[in-house]
Amino acid sequence: MAVALSSPPLPPPSPPSSRSRCRFRCSSTLSQSDSISSPPITSTTYRPAVILPGLGNNTNDYQKLALILKDYGVPTVIANVSRIDWLRNAAGLLDSNYWRGTLRPRPVVDWYLERVEEAVNEAKELAQGSTLSLIGHSAGGWLARVYLQEYGLSDVSLLLTLGTPHLPPPKGVPGVIDQTRGLLDYVEKHCAQAVYTPEFRYVCVAGRYIQGARLTRSSNNDISGVTVKIDQPVGEMTAIDNTAPSSATLQARFVGQGYKQVCGQADVWGDGVVPEISAHLEGALNITLDGVYHSPVGSDDETRLWYGSPSVVKQWINHLLD
Repeated sequence: MAVALSSPPLPPPSPPSSRSRCRFRCSSTLSQSDSISSPPITSTTYRPAVILPGLGNNTNDYQKLALILKDYGVPTVIANVSRIDWLRNAAGLLDSNYWRGTLRPRPVVDWYLERVEEAVNEAKELAQGSTLSLIGHSAGGWLARVYLQEYGLSDVSLLLTLGTPHLPPPKGVPGVIDQTRGLLDYVEKHCAQAVYTPEFRYVCVAGRYIQGARLTRSSNNDISGVTVKIDQPVGEMTAIDNTAPSSATLQARFVGQGYKQVCGQADVWGDGVVPEISAHLEGALNITLDGVYHSPVGSDDETRLWYGSPSVVKQWINHLLD
């Protein structure tokens, strides 16, 4: 779904329904020369963007992405986050809600919301009266939803999430522990539902880098022995045979256990960390990119592309330019 700057403008968006929501499969499998090509330099300036780092990431991990966006004419501010800052979340251990699995964002992530507010205020100085785009990577996507709930939508017209685990894990699945200890339950229940309207747009990008696998062929620890068919829009899912291939690699089994902690199912596709099905939201414009890895850490722009690699950015940049 690469869109050049010279492409005609997209038609005004309409709110997607559960049966007719926009959804795309975009392949990021390109030639080597394409995967390292630079975006066109443009003198046009679009609305500024604020990049929100994912769990365990820091500001420097997104410097290259910010430069790519700048070349497209998108002024960009990255929220000021260091890796050690994430240790602040350990304060949640002192909250009884943590142990009950009913944790709330405040005060645990107050520090992150404050960094987002600082970055938004900096971006507003570049906006010249326009609205802003928020780009949330991984946990930065659902933390952006908390921020919007707390601080309001008046300055923001687009939330674009990259590999964000939006949905809480299912309850009652053996071996599945909610790693957010209730935070995603809170987001689902209390934060605004995703929309895709001319005034405000949610765009959720998922990656298909590797398909997970169960630990054993006969394992029945996944949801009801069925797999969710994720080629269907959310809300139109069907069950298919869940037999794990006997040739599943050790990597696929390891990745599958990570997927299972997020969505309750091991043998699904995802970006190596977040399952595709968890990275999409009902009501949003949901996009899947083939061959895209989750994190800037451990990726490159040739053999292991991530959401911020130049050839992948080409496939979602149009949402920042309209």
